[in-house]
Amino acid sequence: MAGCSGEQAPAYTSILGISDEATKVRALNEHLSTRSYIHGYSLSQADVDVFRQLSAPPTDTQLFHVARWFRHVEAVLGGVRGIGEPHGLQASKGRRQPQWSPPTGSEPCKLRLYNSLTRNKDVFIPQNGNRVTWYCCGPTVYDASHMGHARSYISFDILRRVLRDYFKFDVFYCMNITDIDDKIIKRARQNCLFERYRERRLPATQLLEDIHAALKSFSGKLDETTDPDKKQMLERMQLAVQLAAAPLEEAVRSNLAAEDIARRAQVLLEEAKDLLSDWLDSTLGSEVTDNSIFSKLPKFWEAEFHKDMEALNVLPPDVLTRVSEYVPEIVNFVQKIVDNGYGYASNGSVYFDTAKFAASERHSYGKLVPEAVGDQKALQEGEGDLSISADRLSEKRSPSDFALWKASKPGEPSWPCPWGKGRPGWHIECSAMAGTLLGASMDIHGGGFDLRFPHHDNELAQSEAYFENDCWVRYFLHTGHLTIAGCKMSKSLKNFITIKDALKKHSARQLRLAFLMHSWKDTLDYSSNTMESALQFEKFMNEFFLNVKDVLRAPVDITGQFEKWEEEEAELNESFYSKKAAVHAALCDNIDTRTVLEEMRALVSQCNLYMAARKAARRRPNRALLETVALYLTHMLRIFGAIEEESSLGFPVGGPGTSLNLESTVMPYLQVLSEFREGVRKIAREKKVPEVLQLSDALRDDVLPELGVRLEDHEGLPTVVKLVDREMLLKEREEKKRVEEEKRKKKEEAAKRKQEQEAAKLAKMKIPPSEMFLSESDKYSKFDENGLPTHDTEGKELSKGQAKKLKKLFEAQEKLHKEYLQMVQNGGPE
Repeated sequence: MAGCSGEQAPAYTSILGISDEATKVRALNEHLSTRSYIHGYSLSQADVDVFRQLSAPPTDTQLFHVARWFRHVEAVLGGVRGIGEPHGLQASKGRRQPQWSPPTGSEPCKLRLYNSLTRNKDVFIPQNGNRVTWYCCGPTVYDASHMGHARSYISFDILRRVLRDYFKFDVFYCMNITDIDDKIIKRARQNCLFERYRERRLPATQLLEDIHAALKSFSGKLDETTDPDKKQMLERMQLAVQLAAAPLEEAVRSNLAAEDIARRAQVLLEEAKDLLSDWLDSTLGSEVTDNSIFSKLPKFWEAEFHKDMEALNVLPPDVLTRVSEYVPEIVNFVQKIVDNGYGYASNGSVYFDTAKFAASERHSYGKLVPEAVGDQKALQEGEGDLSISADRLSEKRSPSDFALWKASKPGEPSWPCPWGKGRPGWHIECSAMAGTLLGASMDIHGGGFDLRFPHHDNELAQSEAYFENDCWVRYFLHTGHLTIAGCKMSKSLKNFITIKDALKKHSARQLRLAFLMHSWKDTLDYSSNTMESALQFEKFMNEFFLNVKDVLRAPVDITGQFEKWEEEEAELNESFYSKKAAVHAALCDNIDTRTVLEEMRALVSQCNLYMAARKAARRRPNRALLETVALYLTHMLRIFGAIEEESSLGFPVGGPGTSLNLESTVMPYLQVLSEFREGVRKIAREKKVPEVLQLSDALRDDVLPELGVRLEDHEGLPTVVKLVDREMLLKEREEKKRVEEEKRKKKEEAAKRKQEQEAAKLAKMKIPPSEMFLSESDKYSKFDENGLPTHDTEGKELSKGQAKKLKKLFEAQEKLHKEYLQMVQNGGPE
């Protein structure tokens, strides 16, 4: 409210301080006589305060200034005195803003992640504002990437995308490539030695002699194997080699032609490759001096790994580290651990002193899996096949100690260091590379469930020993195992599936959807049932997107895009926002994508019901609302990486890079074709030309599906045109043909059964009742004049009950036979 001039305030202050009302009115009258309070006068808060203190306008005519002022204020405020209130109080309330109360609201949902360090879902709080530092254990590249790798890297890709694109964190994602490792060294040597052996083209007798030596060595290995699945695999390998050796032995004994012997020798070589390579490595491995083979093998498989990740639509890391490129940093890292008192040199190797670390007040060993500390089998697997010999194990102060740096033996790559030539231990690689890039503490460290102990527990110990802290990793995330149809994936079970093999059966999107339908931290079973669920979800969502696109293609003017909402639209919109809230809550709950997909499916089901109801009522659905829902679902699928490229709405159509233009380019032509076909069909129906209708059906069922186009005819409604993946359409067509063929066969079988039943009935009808029992000589021995049995095979007279039952059968047959005779008389079948 505008106020009066500043010099008027003191006068009002003194007036308000007068307690006697008559005295107050006289003082006010004197004050008002000096100023204008009608024309152009703006009320001040002081005017209102004094006004409230007066019970009524003065009746004394000498106080006319107050009387006129009172009526003016009362008119401006526009109110009248309420009962029991000072005059003008209610009016003053009408002119003032009421006190504002903020909404109560609800507590915002906080992101929680399952942290292996606590085995709980912890609120995720990055250490540095919105920035998230993340290190992920990469592959050891010595063979083809398999579905176990896909389990980890697709899952972490989903988590990374959700943190970055949904929760809007600034994620810095680092991943390593292990290209120095016992497995790599052994495989590289084996490949090298086998190729050298093959190139020597030894005589068949020498090959057979070597094969028998390898088999003898292999038998010892077989006897030591306790795992039943692995033992079975080794036994199969042994038998296969023995069976392949037999024909060559026979050819040598029979002195067959050189070509036959060479061919059989080649077959044996291929069959015995793994067994022979292992034997050659055990006898000649230490003689390998060409260090280039130890980089050639991992380089090849790293390239294959990156191709597989690209094919799976897994985002590349922000930075990739290779162990071979960080050897100097690893040496410095090991040296500082030794300097800090937690490492010791022994015979050219350096080991981590787990006992001394665990005894330190500020450190703990085995943070992730304390119950596994001391598990010698797990510890030896972590050390590597080439590092668990008796002499190596004797170098340690404690069996639980692990190698930070390994002295290289003959036949192994090596790098110079203060302790002599050697190579990095497995666990130290990640610590040195992650520590170099991410510092003393990172927000997230990720890896597979089976890496928790000893790998990640040892990483934590040596890193915290280096940085002298207890918080190298804030949140440790571990993806669940992957099983194949309920079994552990292994070559021994013959269920080893490479990523390339998996992509031959299913698309990257379908594999990702299967992963999204399971919790990232739990076991995922890769099976036909799992993939069928993913395929059905993909089809369900795709049909919705296609239906919405059809609605949006309907011509409408610019104002027609905005239609009045009825109760159905309001309900669907309310459900939409409810589902969005449920999706957000699920993502906050450890990024629960399984629940998210269920909520998305439920939302689409509600939209489908809405569209179906509108279609049944011959009313157009609200395009803006459906488009909003479809765009949201598209956005979520893109966040999850299930939509590989930019797509305005729904799944892309066609190959990469074509989806944005394909639909907008071809759809106008397809719409014209559809309308022309509809017009032709209408004329064909009216003129009764079935050949034209057949041609139009062939266009829909046979021709257009080959081009990835589906036409859907609806009685009384325009034909719906949909662009669909060609392979999907062809599968649909084959499935439709299969179902129709099954129906045809069932119909034929039913008709055949009916025909057989009718023939059997007719044959039965032809038998006169007097003859129906005569053929049953194995049951009856005597019959009466009508052909009814009277005695059984032993000559005993039938009981009254038996006779009564046979009499009923006789009468029924008599009736049937009469019907038959009547049919014959009427010209029916004889």
